[in-house]
Amino acid sequence: MIKSLIRARLPPIPNIRFSSLASGYAGPQISTRPTRVLPSRRNISNDEMTGKKRKIKDISSNGKPAQIPAAYDFRSDTVTTPTPSMIQSILSIQTHGDDVFSEDTTTNNLESFIAELTGKPASCFVMSGTMGNQLSVRSHLLQPPHSILLDSKSHICNYEAGGAAVLSQAQIIPVTSANGKYLTLEEVQANIVDSDDIHYAPTRLICLENSLNGVIMPVEEMKKISAFAKEKGVKIHLDGARLWNVVAAGGGDLKEIVSLFDSVSLCFSKGLGAPMGSIVVGEKDFMSRVRHFRKMVGGATRQIGIATGPARTAVEEVFLGGRLARTHELAKRLEASWAKHGGTLRFPCDTNMVWLDLGSVGGDEADIPKEAKKAGLKWDWERIVVHHQISDEAIEKIEEVFAKLVENGKTRGGAKAQKKRGPSRYARRDLDED
Repeated sequence: MIKSLIRARLPPIPNIRFSSLASGYAGPQISTRPTRVLPSRRNISNDEMTGKKRKIKDISSNGKPAQIPAAYDFRSDTVTTPTPSMIQSILSIQTHGDDVFSEDTTTNNLESFIAELTGKPASCFVMSGTMGNQLSVRSHLLQPPHSILLDSKSHICNYEAGGAAVLSQAQIIPVTSANGKYLTLEEVQANIVDSDDIHYAPTRLICLENSLNGVIMPVEEMKKISAFAKEKGVKIHLDGARLWNVVAAGGGDLKEIVSLFDSVSLCFSKGLGAPMGSIVVGEKDFMSRVRHFRKMVGGATRQIGIATGPARTAVEEVFLGGRLARTHELAKRLEASWAKHGGTLRFPCDTNMVWLDLGSVGGDEADIPKEAKKAGLKWDWERIVVHHQISDEAIEKIEEVFAKLVENGKTRGGAKAQKKRGPSRYARRDLDED
């Protein structure tokens, strides 16, 4: 009863068609059929469900206008909350099919949409970026012994709980890039295990990441590594969790980049702001294996349209809608602001990340969460991540925090001060607190 009433009051989102990125984005073509969009953070009352008119103000519990929770949060671009149109996409779902049987229309439409957008034959929705990467790794690798060559800074190497060792029985070959930004062909050639010697685990997979720490990997470098991998018969996967940012920043055409890899994972919750989910794209046979392993690890879900609906909306609204450009502009502003204080960065600011080098001004990373909290911000270490919901006021406040960090550094003796050795980066934070 309630579901039918909601459908009656809330028609489906309009059919939006996008031109290929390869030929240039011409903007969305939207039907003129009116669509009701819910205001931000709004509750649907029983009165509204029964058709009675009732005015509901967008207010928080203290009676003041509600704020987007992520507006002052620089910790990550995963902290964003669903937009009104993402909520609308859930309420507008007409049928809830079972995705295990490939009967969920919303999910099937998303997968077809992303396959067309990226130029790959098939795609598969997964619950997280880690799941997307690990299913791709497992689906590419067959019988051990085998090894994976990747950047020592990469997510697969450091932040996926040793998944490649557990799920794929693979040895990791982490390579530290000489330029400090991305791997080069020469470094891949120098570290790949291309031997039948029984002492070694031959390299069967190369994993790249773009962007990595917000840094864009040049298309030409990816082309050279891709060609080398094909020559050696080695599969190549791209962790493209933030590939949307790369494309939005002018780092290459989406279809061209994706064409260089056997598989690519893309994230909906990082940068784009969807509540959850990632997607893997690749050839149809490969995607069949991904789906098989997805079932094995418990990632095959039932009525998952409540996640895939907002995911598609996120791509249309934030990526194709051009909202990522603002995040890059604000990151550049923060880079310039930090430079005015004499500070330098640990990595280039190519997209939406600003990596401060606190040592360049004699600063102490322990000051960041303290000063940020005083300013009403959430920010806890040298990495700043700008997302599409960050507020202009938050940018001004973090610039004020910059000045305070530099002032504290001068009190300690400036850039010449010796930075004390901290705990391991893997240490529990609660054990490090005073």
